Amino acid sequence: MSSPLAERASTGISGLDEILSGGLIPERSYMIRGQAGSGKTILSLHFLQQGVDEGETALFINLEEDVRDLKANAAALGLDTGAIEFLDLSPIADVFTEHRSYEVFSPSEVEQESLTERIIEGVTAVEPDRVVVDPLTQLRFLMADDYQFRKQVVGFMRFLKDRDATVVFTVQNTESLPTDDLEFITDGTIRLGVEEYGKTIDVPKFRGSSTQGGDHAYRITDAGIEVSPALQPGKHTGEFVSEQISSGVPEVDALLSGGLERGTVSIVSGPTGVGKTTLSTQFMKEAADRGERSVIYLFEETEETFLTRSRAVNIPVDEMIEKGTLQVNEVEALERSPQEFARTVREEVEDRGADIVMVDGIAGYRLTLRGEGGMMLQQMHALGRYLKNMGVTAIFIDETQNITGEFQATVENISYLADNIVFLRHLEVQGELRKAIGVLKKRTSDFERTIREFRITEDGVKVGEPMTGLRGILGGTPEIVDRVERRDERWDE
Repeated sequence: MSSPLAERASTGISGLDEILSGGLIPERSYMIRGQAGSGKTILSLHFLQQGVDEGETALFINLEEDVRDLKANAAALGLDTGAIEFLDLSPIADVFTEHRSYEVFSPSEVEQESLTERIIEGVTAVEPDRVVVDPLTQLRFLMADDYQFRKQVVGFMRFLKDRDATVVFTVQNTESLPTDDLEFITDGTIRLGVEEYGKTIDVPKFRGSSTQGGDHAYRITDAGIEVSPALQPGKHTGEFVSEQISSGVPEVDALLSGGLERGTVSIVSGPTGVGKTTLSTQFMKEAADRGERSVIYLFEETEETFLTRSRAVNIPVDEMIEKGTLQVNEVEALERSPQEFARTVREEVEDRGADIVMVDGIAGYRLTLRGEGGMMLQQMHALGRYLKNMGVTAIFIDETQNITGEFQATVENISYLADNIVFLRHLEVQGELRKAIGVLKKRTSDFERTIREFRITEDGVKVGEPMTGLRGILGGTPEIVDRVERRDERWDE
């Protein structure tokens, strides 16, 4: 057999394997700990089924739940237990009826030796490559004290290891039965947590190899457990040519000195109804003509609303979707964690070759954190860095609060994350509501520092000449400058 470090035993859950740098190290023992209902048994069944799929023998030693219930629950999740051997040591009705006098009996009165013999016989008969013991803490009730329990557990693990088995055992966190002292006998610990903002998974201990740190998330679905690792931008890079991406609107490109650079992060900010999404979609329309693929994540409006509005301004979204150059995803923010969203983005970039990714909008994305508002900058930074490293052009939509009045670049205070900031404004000029566009920041090159009028028509986005006849535009209520004053200003320059 090859060295245990040379290969890994997949857990059957791709996201967890990623966290574990490939999976568990064979012929070692691992503990899964968590409260009731956290999914410990489901994770264990994934591990055994993966072994069966790889031609290995698998043994499930159940000490608590009835084997019929185990199989029924597994089947409901699409897990096939047909090739898994079960050693059913769960309590049965006879354990109760044998003591009709209802007297209290001590652990020494239980047939501990018989149980040990059944385990030895079951393991010897199967010769398993993978073993699950669920839950190991059930053995504590058969021992006289904690010392005897630990002694028996150490012997049990050595017995299984001597038979070249990879062992996973579960423990349940309870105040009456502490499990911290079990970690000393394991080669690794996988911890499942259920927090207010969602389910979390981490690996506080893993001997012999490094694991991926960060705040990971998991979800129990109709198909079992799905794990979404924390996004680590530094581990992802892609080759790309640094070039400018046109919006297809000459005046917008002039403001940006040619367009947006590929592999940059841009924030398009402005109040509601000013045209942020429509302007951003223009870059995707132009990308579609080059045969590139774009993805939009809608956090704050429905897909149908977006499509209807885009059709009305001459953006051929239906044709783009049909040709595969545009993917529109409506996201229910409160049903996603930031890790799950990052995994979705990675699939679009790495598996389907997305060139442009738009998040509409940042306020909706923040809701995925579900109470962890302080992590918003960290999560957005990781997502932006990942997209940049992969050569993807990222566009984040940020809705400011003021319709007119005091100028706000961004609401979420994330301007430092952006390579480019394009702002849109509502203006009130002589009793008429108008719109303006300008560029506040561009890291990679110079940009035009004028403010231009911005309109959305049935023919698409229209941008006028610089609004040199107005001053105080950023205040939202500009004043008209007469020709003499403008001439004097130009002379002073």
